[in-house]
Parts: sequence; structure tokens; C-alpha cells
Amino acid sequence: MEPKETPKITTIKLEKETKLRLDKVKEYRRETYDEILQKMLNILNLCKVSPERARARLIAIDRQKRRQNRPQKIQKRQVITNQRPL
Repeated sequence: MEPKETPKITTIKLEKETKLRLDKVKEYRRETYDEILQKMLNILNLCKVSPERARARLIAIDRQKRRQNRPQKIQKRQVITNQRPL
């Protein structure tokens, strides 16, 4: 069995505003910046070939993000007791 090649990682400088914008694009909390940038580049390349499919992909991402950001409904249960109020 061949040993796995370690990924080659580099550091890039971003303005804080750019980082904040990338954070807002995340589909899920632990999504890496590399994943975000690769997704963006794939969509950009898809725009060149099929703008309709690229738009559909962006809509799907937006729906997923909205679904995850929806506040969870907490149902309060009313406890019924046989005690009289004081």
C-alpha cells in the first residue's frame, strides 16, 4: 500500500472584508475556505458552459443555506399538575 501524499498547503493573505464575505458564503459551519473557493471556481467555469446549470446550482446552495439558518422551533410542553396555585 502506497502512503498517501500529504496535501500541499499554502497561505494566502486576504483582506478582512474578503474573509467576512467568504464566511457568509459557507454552506455549513466547518466548510473550509479551500472548499468555498473550489466551489466558486467550479460554478464560474460552469457559467461559461451552461449558465442555466450554474444558476440552478447557486439556487440550490442558497436553499440549503436558508434551511440550515432557520431557527429551530422549540415546542414548549405545558406541565399539568394537580397542585393548586398559591
